[in-house]
Amino acid sequence: MPDVDPWRISVAPMMDCTDRHCRYFLRLISPHVRLYTEMVTAAAIVRGDPDRLLRFSPAEHPLALQLGGSDPELLAAAVSKAAVHGYDEINLNVGCPSPRVSEGSFGACLMAEPGLVARCVGAMRAATPLPVTVKTRIGIDDHDDYGFLKAFVATVAAAGCGTFVVHARKALLSGLSPKENREIPPLLYPTVYRLKADFPELRILLNGGVDTLTAIQAHLAAGVDGVMIGRKAYADPYWLGEAEAAFLAPAGTWQRPKRSAIVRAMADYAAREMPLGVRLHHITRHMLGLYHGQPGARAWRRFLSTRGCAADAGPGLLLESLQMVAGDEAGF
Repeated sequence: MPDVDPWRISVAPMMDCTDRHCRYFLRLISPHVRLYTEMVTAAAIVRGDPDRLLRFSPAEHPLALQLGGSDPELLAAAVSKAAVHGYDEINLNVGCPSPRVSEGSFGACLMAEPGLVARCVGAMRAATPLPVTVKTRIGIDDHDDYGFLKAFVATVAAAGCGTFVVHARKALLSGLSPKENREIPPLLYPTVYRLKADFPELRILLNGGVDTLTAIQAHLAAGVDGVMIGRKAYADPYWLGEAEAAFLAPAGTWQRPKRSAIVRAMADYAAREMPLGVRLHHITRHMLGLYHGQPGARAWRRFLSTRGCAADAGPGLLLESLQMVAGDEAGF
């Protein structure tokens, strides 16, 4: 498939999910999907241990770093430190509705301050030649009319942001948990389609509730430049291989690997990581959905969840886990 936009299919930044072990695992399933880190605060990078926070495997490319923050100077300093690590994109979080995030004056609450977001984007762009992108919602609280969203995007785009990832729900900044904010406000996909129509020069990616190939095709046909997959990619990661084959891989040039081959590759990965201080559970916790919907899936999850947490659990446990799954998958 020639000239596929590298943002066509991406996996959302998810706290406590998309760490480097998870991303390495997902990359084995889909060679071309765009991956995002968990949100990392600019302050943590500048004042903490950037090498620990920012390191990743070269196999994870294309990879975007998502930053949280609202201080332009601090964000620029974080971007400067991150640049040497070789990311492909820097993304600013203007969509997380978590109360803890809002208390730090970043995330979705920043939609109320488009001028500040524009200054943040400008400072970040001055610190790196990488694309600086923004992930946002369609609105917050009572600021949920289309005019509010359009004005926000126009202001931030004027600062040089050419790519917006838009979660097609508004965020309620009080009264709902982050999980409820992913489920209760209704999805309004036509709002994102309209945004793309009004800003054809911008790259507009749609996020929120996308969990089938049919839905991906429908959103792309409606004009958006790409879709971002969230919880579906974590709960049923092998499905990403279907999306890869349908929308990313050149026709006839790629075949989704067997699940068992992925398990073996992750055992090799664990053998490299564990001598560096990584516990097996840090790796296997991201793999529990690999056999989603397959015979033996429950036994396989239970085996990894219980045995993988043991202090003496090693890479061989992953190979042993293949005995839990039935059918021809165990033989490949």
